[in-house]
Amino acid sequence: MRLPERQLAVLEAASATDERTIGEIAAETGLKSETVTGAAFDLRDEELLSVVETAAETLGLTDEGRRYVDDGLPETRLHRAGLVLDADEAAVSMGRVIGEADLDGPEVDIALSNFARKGFGSIDSGELTVASDGDPVSDPEAAALAALAEGDDPAVDDAVLDQLDSRGLVDRGESVTRSVTLTDDGVDALMAGIETTETVAQVTPELLASGEWRDVEFSEYNVEADAPAARGGRKHVLRRTADRVKDVLVGMGFQEMEGPHADSDFWINDCLFMPQDHPARTHWDRFALDVPPMEGIPDELMARVEAAHRDGWGIDGDGYHSPWSQEFAREVALRGHTTSLSMRYLSGIAGAELEPPQRYFSVEKVYRNDTLDPTHLLEFFQIEGWVMAEDLSVRDLMGTFEEFYRQFGITDIRFKPHYNPYTEPSFELFGEHPETGEEIEIGNSGVFREEVTGPLGVDCDVMAWGLALERLAMLTTGAEDIRDLHGTLADIEFLRDAEVSY
Repeated sequence: MRLPERQLAVLEAASATDERTIGEIAAETGLKSETVTGAAFDLRDEELLSVVETAAETLGLTDEGRRYVDDGLPETRLHRAGLVLDADEAAVSMGRVIGEADLDGPEVDIALSNFARKGFGSIDSGELTVASDGDPVSDPEAAALAALAEGDDPAVDDAVLDQLDSRGLVDRGESVTRSVTLTDDGVDALMAGIETTETVAQVTPELLASGEWRDVEFSEYNVEADAPAARGGRKHVLRRTADRVKDVLVGMGFQEMEGPHADSDFWINDCLFMPQDHPARTHWDRFALDVPPMEGIPDELMARVEAAHRDGWGIDGDGYHSPWSQEFAREVALRGHTTSLSMRYLSGIAGAELEPPQRYFSVEKVYRNDTLDPTHLLEFFQIEGWVMAEDLSVRDLMGTFEEFYRQFGITDIRFKPHYNPYTEPSFELFGEHPETGEEIEIGNSGVFREEVTGPLGVDCDVMAWGLALERLAMLTTGAEDIRDLHGTLADIEFLRDAEVSY
C-alpha cells in the first residue's frame, strides 16, 4: 500500500487501543492541525482509521461581562452605594443612590431590575432600602463571571448561566474535539508495510511552466468530504413575501400607494369616521409623537370631515355628537394602519387619478401598542387595498380575496361578519395554519360608508381591506409564531431555509 507522507505520519501516530486527539497527533508529528484533520478523514474513507467527534459547550465573557468583572455588576454597585448612604437603616431617595453608585444610561435599568430579583433590597415610591440579609459577596452570577475571567470552570447551575446569557454577559458556543483510533485494517496495513508517495494537491503555474505536471501524482479529491457550509446573502422571507404580494396585485391591475409613516390623526382616523373619543385613539393604543401639529390639511376637507362626525352625512346621517377638535385632528402619531394612505389618495391630495374604476394598494409598516403574542407585534406590515367603481357588492370583495389568495395556493379562506366604524358591510378573513390547523385572522375588510367617502368627494362605491403580511407569511412558510419571522426571537436557520410557497 502506498500513502502520502502526511497520511502515513498520522496513521503511525494513531493507536489501536487508545483514542488520540487531533491536537495530540499534530504535536507529535509536527503537522498543522488542519493537515492532520484532512489526513484523518482521508484515512477514515479508506477504513484505516475511525474518527469520533465530541461536542462540548464553550463559555466566554462578552465585552460587557468583562467590564462588570472589573467594575462590579450594576446591582452590586447599587447595593454598595445604598450601604454608604445608610439605606440599610432608612429608605433613601433612589436618585441619590444611583448617583452615589455612578450608574448611567442602560446600567440604571439593569441595576434596578436585578436589585430586587437578587434580594439585595426593595424599591418603593422612588425610595430604596437595602435588605439586611442581602449578600452580593456570595452572588453566583458574579462568581461565575470572575471564574470565566480567570479561565476556570464557573461551577454553577445551568440556571445561572442561562441568566447570564439572557443578560448578554456570556457567549455560549460549541467546540468539537476529534479523536482517532486505528481500525483492524489500519493495524494490518502498518504490519504489512506502507510506502510513501509524494502527491500534489493542486496545479501551480510552476508545474505548468516546467511541464512537471505530466509526471507528478495528484491527490485524490473527495467530493463527499465534510466541509463548512458556505452561505451567501439572501432576501428576508418577509421581503420575499411582500415582493410576491406586489407582483400579484400589480398583475390584478392595482397601482401602488406610498406616504408618511408619521401622519396626522386627521388622515389616520378622522377621515375614517373614527370618533375622537374612541378607545383605539387613546395613548394606550397609539404612538403619539411630540412634534408640532400638522399643517397643510385643506380647510374645506377638514370642515366636511368635522361635519360628518358631528351631524353625519347624507339624508339619513346622524353623526356621533361627541367631542371633536381640529387641534386633536392635527396631532401627529405613527400610523396604526395604512388606511391613512387610502384617505390621502381618495381625497385627491396625493395626486391619484380618481375617475372610476380605480385600484390602489400598498404594503407598508404600521405601528400599534399591542400586547406581544404569537400573532401580534408592536410593528408589522399591512397589505392595504381599495377599489373604486360603480355598484360594488360584497361578492366583488370576496371574489377579489379569493383570487388574491389563490395566487398563494390558499383556497380555504373563510369570512366572518364584523363591525367597523368606517365600513358597512364589514367582515374579517380567516385562514387555516398549515402546521397547527388553527384558524387565524388574516385581515379585515368592507365597503366604505358614505360618511367616509362623502367628505372626500367620492360619489361611488369603494371597497377596501387591510391584510396582515406576516400572517400571510405564516400560512405560506408554516411559521407558528409571528416572532419567528422578524425580531430578536427569529431563528436564523428558519430564515435561511424557509420558502415562500405559492
